[in-house]
Amino acid sequence: MVVEQCLAPVPGGTGRYAREMTAALAAHPSPGWRVRTAVAWHRDVSAAAIPGATGPHRLWAGHRVLSECWLRGLPPRINSERVHATTPLAPNRGSGLIVTVHDAVPWTHPETLTPRGVAWHRSMIRRAMDRADALVVPSLAVADDLAGLFPAAGNRIHVIGHGVTALRAPADAAELRSRWKLPDRYVLSVATMEPRKGLDVLVPAMTLPPVAGAHLVVVGPAGWGGVDLTEIAAAAGLSSDRLHLLSRVSDSELAAVLAGATVLAAPSRSEGFGLPVLEAMAAGVPVVVSDAPALVELAGGVGLVATREDPAALAAALGVVLGDEVAAAELSAAGRRRAADFSWSVAAARLWDLHTS
Repeated sequence: MVVEQCLAPVPGGTGRYAREMTAALAAHPSPGWRVRTAVAWHRDVSAAAIPGATGPHRLWAGHRVLSECWLRGLPPRINSERVHATTPLAPNRGSGLIVTVHDAVPWTHPETLTPRGVAWHRSMIRRAMDRADALVVPSLAVADDLAGLFPAAGNRIHVIGHGVTALRAPADAAELRSRWKLPDRYVLSVATMEPRKGLDVLVPAMTLPPVAGAHLVVVGPAGWGGVDLTEIAAAAGLSSDRLHLLSRVSDSELAAVLAGATVLAAPSRSEGFGLPVLEAMAAGVPVVVSDAPALVELAGGVGLVATREDPAALAAALGVVLGDEVAAAELSAAGRRRAADFSWSVAAARLWDLHTS
């Protein structure tokens, strides 16, 4: 398992996928198989240590060099019967390779990535489409996008949804929220601060009448693109006391924040899956998502949908949850039932089938 994303400055949802899928594969290995992990050369690789898996094995190239070497089809090689790349960062192999492609954003929304990121991802995904034994994607939306771009690879694209990670609120959850000066009710968004996440649409939505003075809590580290929510809030007229920025938090802290949230907003311009939405549903938090196809697919009719790039539509949907306790309770219960359909162990079993068939 190539789990380099676990060591990224901003691991994000793909980092959680790499960790959780690897742990699930290692917990229930196919007979006669074992799981080991590989990463680029880092001084400290402890963040990529995954229970049940041997490793991580450090390759001789650092991250930047490894990315360039594998882009050009050069070593370092990985000596294993099978290799699973948990992102498009994959070695060049003639056989025995499966690659997870999380989204088609480099083609559908290239403006939300850096130019270098677009070029690198397009090249790596093209090669995977040409040479990998199979491609794993997290949603039908991504499968449709990629099959349209690479029709010859359509029969090698397999949809294996993510699982849901159990996020248990700590005993001192209320104390943590008090320490962060969070109110009793708030709109929550869990996202890296980058253009694709649509936070620049969410902040103006919070100034509109349907949300009636509600507070906004954003959990997530800074990304690329200069998305400064403090500046965006000032320009939109959202008072500073209604905006709470928590940056990076642990899983237990995230569970504490989810436990106090009234609704989760996911206004992304594009997604491949939407782990924060699934984790919110599992925690019983009603969700409002954009009409990005993968988010609509994930919400499965148990979340409210708002048109992308439309603050008024987003505010109206949030207002339904904030202003109607009966509707909020119904969405909460439906979300829990929907989240119960997702399991890392089931996803891992399907992945073992791909590797060993």
